Amino acid sequence: MGSKQKILTGLVLLTLTLTIVACSSNSTNISAPIRATWIEPQVAVDIVSIPLSEVENRMMTHFKLATTDGDIAYMAYVVDGEIFVRANVCPPCRSIGFSLNDQTLICDTCRTTFKAKTGGGIVGACVDFPKAAVPYEISAGQLLMEGTDLLSAYQNTLNPGLP
Repeated sequence: MGSKQKILTGLVLLTLTLTIVACSSNSTNISAPIRATWIEPQVAVDIVSIPLSEVENRMMTHFKLATTDGDIAYMAYVVDGEIFVRANVCPPCRSIGFSLNDQTLICDTCRTTFKAKTGGGIVGACVDFPKAAVPYEISAGQLLMEGTDLLSAYQNTLNPGLP
C-alpha cells in the first residue's frame, strides 16, 4: 500500500472513530420508537373503556373493537403528558400497526410518518390518510369512548384528508 493510500485509510478510520464517539455521546438525544402493546377493551352497550394506567404506563397501546364487519383497530398513546386516541389503520398499505417516536407516529408497515398530536401526515406513501381522533372522557381510572365516535373516526381515516 502506498503512502497516499495509508494516509487516506487513516483519515477514513479517524473519521469513523470520531463519528462513533460523537453518536455515543449524544445517545441520550436519540430515542427508539415505542412499539405498541395490544390491550383488551371493555364494551358495555355503546361505551368502550380501556384502563388509563395501561396507556400511561405503556405510552403506546392498541386495541380492537369487534364489529359485524370484523375487528377494527385503534391506538391510545401519550405525548407531552396528553393522551390521544385515534383510528389505527393505514388504508393504502393495509397496516394496523403504529409505533410512537417522540411526537411522531410511524406506520409499522410502510414507515409513513404522522404528527402524533394532530394525526396529520408528514411524509411517506400513505401521508394523505391522516389518523382521525376519537373523543374520550376519563372516569374512575378508565378512558371512556362512545362506540359511534370510534366508528366515525375509523371511517374518517379510511378516506383521504379529514372531514
